[in-house]
Amino acid sequence: MEAFLGEVLGTFILVLVGHSVNANVSLTGTAGHESGWIVIAWGWGIAVFIAVFITADVSGAHLNPAVTLGLAATGSFSWGMVPAYLTAQMFGAFLGAVCCWLQFKDHFTATADPATKLGVFSTAPAIPNTPVNLMCEVIATFVLVLGVLYIAAPDVGLGALDALPVGLLVLGIGLGMGGTTGYAINPARDLGPRLAHAILPIEGKGSNNWSYAWVPVVGPLVGGVLAAMLYRLLPF
Repeated sequence: MEAFLGEVLGTFILVLVGHSVNANVSLTGTAGHESGWIVIAWGWGIAVFIAVFITADVSGAHLNPAVTLGLAATGSFSWGMVPAYLTAQMFGAFLGAVCCWLQFKDHFTATADPATKLGVFSTAPAIPNTPVNLMCEVIATFVLVLGVLYIAAPDVGLGALDALPVGLLVLGIGLGMGGTTGYAINPARDLGPRLAHAILPIEGKGSNNWSYAWVPVVGPLVGGVLAAMLYRLLPF
């Protein structure tokens, strides 16, 4: 139960801080409006740092189904714990998105473009091309999970001292590979908030873009498993 609550809290913090950065950059009338991609990438890196630092010693700070699957596939984490961790991550992400909406409720109302509102909650490709978009998520998550596996080894999860390198890893992925799909690299971070967008009474919201929603779920899961397979094959 302690680990389950740790994953709920950690993913909640991750999504609340990260999505608030999205909102502050994107929504009408905020102090950070149109401050740009570098702010978003730094914000998400810091969000990961905070969330990992808080929960590393409680749950191992997976905070991401792709990381959980990657650790399980290497034999470093029990497969029996995977469903509980994935459930906790989705629930935490949903709650984080709801609190982000509450924080920026007036700014959601002031923003006219439905796509901008959805963009606070979930990712979308800069150039829609499903096979390429899927490949981008696979590659970016492959880098994330491979990096996490080496940072975390040989432990089951991450220690508190590993919060900074993981945050920097996410920052680097965002700055380098994030511009094509918005770098979900985490199924819970995208699907949980997308569900929140669908349920919440957001004035003037449009489509939830369900036709794309599977890409930031399947892509990261594939990327995480591929990273685990390579990690097991490498002699170092």
